[in-house]
Amino acid sequence: MRIRVVHETIYSYEQPARGLIQVLRMTPRDHDGQYVRRWRIEPSVDGHLTEREDGFGNIVHWFSPDEPADALVIRVAGEVDTNETHGIVRGAVERLPDPFYLRETDLTAPSDEIQDLARRVASSGERDALATLHRLLGAVCETMSFEPGPASASTSAAKSFAVGRGVCQDLTHVFIAAARHLEIPTRYVSGYFRREDGEAEQKAAHAWAEALVPDLGWVGFDPSNCIGTTEAYIRVATGLDYLGAAPIRGSRTGGGTETLDVHLRVEQAQAATQS
Repeated sequence: MRIRVVHETIYSYEQPARGLIQVLRMTPRDHDGQYVRRWRIEPSVDGHLTEREDGFGNIVHWFSPDEPADALVIRVAGEVDTNETHGIVRGAVERLPDPFYLRETDLTAPSDEIQDLARRVASSGERDALATLHRLLGAVCETMSFEPGPASASTSAAKSFAVGRGVCQDLTHVFIAAARHLEIPTRYVSGYFRREDGEAEQKAAHAWAEALVPDLGWVGFDPSNCIGTTEAYIRVATGLDYLGAAPIRGSRTGGGTETLDVHLRVEQAQAATQS
């Protein structure tokens, strides 16, 4: 499948903001089943855009405008070819040992209720990790409802689970918290999802989890859509939680009140035919 993405993040400020720095984890890498054909980051103002790699192996761009700005648009556009791997991720850049992904963070700390959910999932005595993870996926979907919308960096798994609903980030944090409680290395993934209903316009980028399954490797699970990941997904960045894989995080001096808007289109593109 060829997937086309056009993602615009639009910032407006009451007054020109100084010292703007935007950290972008918005560029996918090639791996088995995912091949980046073209990809561009286009800021709306002149400035410096530098590329680095973080400790997780994500491509990270740092952007800083040359002058104070009262508005900034970060436009990302590209096309990626994907193949069906049944959720198994191979050939990706791995910079950290697997046990690192057992680490608890503030956003993925399991509450007593999440621990109870994990124990119920594991209580069947089934020792197969893949089967356990699929039961966990089903349990999170049965317990929580998905509400599309922008992510918040302050919502923990415990808080989301307590209210029984959340955006994709929140359901992913709950899944991660429960899986790690079961001693299964699990990580957060940010990226894009081409919806099965064909609706291209979306409110935000997507998030899901990958868990380490013996003899298979890393396998993707999407608790927002209650499915394992497919060729409809573009992996962009990974981390212990949202903070390590957020598409955009930044800082500024001044500028007053900030207004944020997002325009995102994810659709299947027609591959060119060769004569």
